[in-house]
Amino acid sequence: MPADPQSGYVIRQMRDAVLDTDLKMLQLINQRLTQVRRLREYKEQQGIPFVDPEREHWMHQYLQGANRGPLSAAGLDRIYDELLALTKRETTDDA
Repeated sequence: MPADPQSGYVIRQMRDAVLDTDLKMLQLINQRLTQVRRLREYKEQQGIPFVDPEREHWMHQYLQGANRGPLSAAGLDRIYDELLALTKRETTDDA
């Protein structure tokens, strides 16, 4: 069965929508890094440890409660764990 003649157009539209979402995520990640960098600097000035395991645990729980899918709970944990690790790496003085 031959492909729908409109399929190329439909695929391009879908890909453009995915790219638009990726660009929005990039903007939000950069915004998050800027905010966390300011938080890190403030906490360092105040002599407060940057990493707060209780807060990280709370955020995991909060986000799990806010997640309405289709992202799985395990997928959310993996993404958030990587986001936290990335944020810690990107907000050091070496970054």
